[in-house]
Amino acid sequence: MAQHTPPAPRICPACDGIASAAVTIGGRDARGHLRIITVDCPACRGAGTVPARSVREGIRA
Repeated sequence: MAQHTPPAPRICPACDGIASAAVTIGGRDARGHLRIITVDCPACRGAGTVPARSVREGIRA
């Protein structure tokens, strides 16, 4: 019996695999640290990959 391997995850086309970014919002806090927020890609929700599409072999459209 043949073993099926799961398809490899695809890189998200919206963020090219760089799913999270740190963005400075300007200024510094009382301790002198930069104020930043972390933003995740809305398409992949910070994962960097999207599920592979199911491809049916042997069936023609």
